[in-house]
Amino acid sequence: MNKNKWLESIRLEKDLTHDQVAVLANIDRSYYTKIENGLTPSVKVSKKIAQVLGFSWTIFFEEKCAKSAQ
Repeated sequence: MNKNKWLESIRLEKDLTHDQVAVLANIDRSYYTKIENGLTPSVKVSKKIAQVLGFSWTIFFEEKCAKSAQ
């Protein structure tokens, strides 16, 4: 798994902890940590995290789609 550095950067810019994002997104903290460490979340969870942190949820799938198209 490749670490989602971009996700960590956005979270830190918002001055939030893993736990705070997880609570706001209504998911387990350990699940959020796994996502930040590279796990691709479901669309439902992607939308929740994106809403909390203020970005487009599709970013979780853009790199994966680009690799699949090659």
